[in-house]
Amino acid sequence: MYTIEMAYAHMRSMQEQAHRSRVRQAAVAARQEAAAERRTSTSRTKKH
Repeated sequence: MYTIEMAYAHMRSMQEQAHRSRVRQAAVAARQEAAAERRTSTSRTKKH
């Protein structure tokens, strides 16, 4: 039997998984941006 509590627990786990995914994507994007910044920081043509 599928109960409301089971449905709520499943929904909650899906929300937590989505949150972890968003946090991981943000961290990866920040790391990539920092790496790109380091690569271009010595360039004279850097745009401000």
